Order: sequence, then structure tokens, then C-alpha cells
Amino acid sequence: MLENIVLQARDPVTTGAFWSAALGLADLTLEADLYEGRLTVGEMWLDLCIERVDEAPPPGWRLHLDLAGGQRQEEVVERLVGLGARRLDIGQGDVPWVVLADPDGNAFCVMEERPAYRDTGPIAALPLDSSDPERDAALYQAVTGWVRAEGVGPVTLRHPSLRGPLLELCPEPGPKLRQNRMHLDVRPEPGGQAELVELALANGAVRAAEPWALGHPWVVLRDTSGNELCVLP
Repeated sequence: MLENIVLQARDPVTTGAFWSAALGLADLTLEADLYEGRLTVGEMWLDLCIERVDEAPPPGWRLHLDLAGGQRQEEVVERLVGLGARRLDIGQGDVPWVVLADPDGNAFCVMEERPAYRDTGPIAALPLDSSDPERDAALYQAVTGWVRAEGVGPVTLRHPSLRGPLLELCPEPGPKLRQNRMHLDVRPEPGGQAELVELALANGAVRAAEPWALGHPWVVLRDTSGNELCVLP
């Protein structure tokens, strides 16, 4: 199942405090190098994990958070700015959503009202850049157990309860150039890590071979568009 949204930040404490307040998370871990908080929407839940890195966010976000704004979009934006977010211009032009950055500089969006965003909770969607949305959707369906649902992107997946955020596979503006600042973790049934890794590989994933990806209890993979995806023990 899909368990974690993992975000990198230079200051997990400050960034974690922001996201905890922004999303109403239940705090699980508060350490200098790691924040973990849980989002629960109905019977589905996801953990937001923030791990320490030394580098500032590079340009380009292949996976980011779209927050639910709806009819109260501007009110939501002002609340987030009050918590420490700032407005961000990434060349989005005249669009109905608002682009912000968290205290560490990670970009996210506050979305306008959309029918597909019913029962999502505070995170409306997880847009993920893909070189082939249909191909990537097959991989993520296999490893998460999420199902196809109505959405905005070419292919949208969602928890089987049809509650919580949408995973939107979106056409990429260009090839992946570096390690993603945000990625997803999946956890198998007890004892099934090797089987889930093999299932992912059979659906087009590949093992990451860089030194930073090796030697962990989890297995670092790349999806069929190069985005990092971890299989937890």
C-alpha cells in the first residue's frame, strides 16, 4: 500500500511544524533530522515524512502537493502564508490555482474548486510527472492497490475507499534530471518486500544503483519515468 509521502528539507523541524499545522497532521516523530506526521481521511491514511538534506530545493518539481482550496481558496492561501508559506512565481502565468512555497522553499499549489476533489481532505492531489501516464499508472496500481478514478490528469488513481488525495499521472514537461525532492514509499504485506519489489520490476520499475540508494532496509526503485519509489520492509 502507499504509506509515505517523503519530502526533503534543510530544516525538518520548522518545515514539519508548518505542514503539521497546514494539514492538521497527527505528529508521530519530531527529531532534528526527521519529521513524521499522519494524515487520516476516512479509512485511508498517509504519513508525511520530512528528511534532512543540505541543499536548497533545485528548480523543477516532478511531484508536489496540490492542497484543497475550493470556494475558500484565498482564505486558505492567507492562512498558509500566516503559517510561514510565501507566494512563488515559477512562470505559471494566469492560472486559477495559487503557487506557494513552504518555509524551506518547496513548491506546492492551492487549488480552485474542482468536482474531482470531493472527499480528498486537505491534500487534493499528488501530481506526478510521467513520460507515459498509462504505463506508470499500471505500475502504481500494482504496488499500491489504488484504483482508477475520476480526476484531472490523463490517468488518476485513488485509494479504494475513494477518499483522500488523487495520484495524478501528468505528462512531463521534460526528462528527469536529478533526484526528486519528493517521492512515494509503499509497504508490502508482512514479509512480502521481495515479492513487491519483483512485482514492481515486472511492471517496468528498475533498481536505483547510486551509492545513496544502497544499504538501506528499504529498496530504492525508479518508476518507468525515472521517479524514485521506495519499497519499505
